[in-house]
Amino acid sequence: MTGSRGEFHRQHQEQATAKAVELLACQPQMGKGWLTWVAGQLYTLRPAAYASMVRRELARLQDAA
Repeated sequence: MTGSRGEFHRQHQEQATAKAVELLACQPQMGKGWLTWVAGQLYTLRPAAYASMVRRELARLQDAA
């Protein structure tokens, strides 16, 4: 990853938020299996800093709900 952490965050924030919304939208139809599924989805995201951003956005969206 090149550039500063803040720069990376600014460049990818919108995409991370959209991905978190997409993952959260699957929760109602997946029910109890959603948490395991979403953990697997997060594991596949790269780079790790981006996966962390999506994870934080998911937490923020769930707290807001």
